[in-house]
Amino acid sequence: MSNSLKDKVVLITGASSGFGADAAKLFAKEGCIVVLAARRVDWLTALAEHIRADGGQAFVVPLDVAELSQIDEAVQTVLDNFGQVDILFNNAGFGRLDWLEDLEPERDIETQIAVNLAGLIQVTRAVLPHMYRQRSGHIINMSSVAGWIAAPLYTVYAAAKFGVRGFTDALRREAGPFGVKVSGIYPGPAVTEFSLHTGTTRIKRELKPPSFLYMTSMQVARRVVHLAKHPRRRLVIPWYYRIVAAFENLFPGIVDWIVKIFVNRFHRPV
Repeated sequence: MSNSLKDKVVLITGASSGFGADAAKLFAKEGCIVVLAARRVDWLTALAEHIRADGGQAFVVPLDVAELSQIDEAVQTVLDNFGQVDILFNNAGFGRLDWLEDLEPERDIETQIAVNLAGLIQVTRAVLPHMYRQRSGHIINMSSVAGWIAAPLYTVYAAAKFGVRGFTDALRREAGPFGVKVSGIYPGPAVTEFSLHTGTTRIKRELKPPSFLYMTSMQVARRVVHLAKHPRRRLVIPWYYRIVAAFENLFPGIVDWIVKIFVNRFHRPV
């Protein structure tokens, strides 16, 4: 069975930077028609020009996944131009790192849920019927190790990413019998623009993992493309986070005790 991705139409949300932009370059090198979707059209245009200059095919679609009215329009634009969506890479997302009571209700809480979870679900909802008609397709949802390991200060982000994991598993069982594959990818720390938007608090500086633990954006993007060529239910990267997740599942009391020491050290609620 061939694992070629040539001529597949790949829709990527959050394609203007980070995992989305790097995955777009790699999918294009595989011979895919890459549809770049995000809010920052100027960034998408520059990326599309880069891909075309390198011999690839790229198409720009403006999209804010938090705006429901834009989603159906963007998906219909893709279908009008290419007639199909073979791979959907749900990558749009951002995070805020802070104590829950210090998060702003709209910008930090509602918008995180709207982009990281609701937007992902709504884009999938728009694409899925067309994959059913094709009796084929692959949906790859970008989650995070925060979807397996619930860390303090990532309360809302973890809630959204746990939601993505649950949605991914349920949809896989719902859509699989009709020819549509669904995969979740759960990366640990990586060097991307993401960290620029998690906040600038002291606690963020204290929590920053050692640099040697960080993956590059391109390393994660390569795993996304490999997942597209060799579908599987889930992929947690790097590998050692699978051990951490298993430890938390087996010994939650020990994890709670360790975290309690951390919380008492950094936080004194009034």
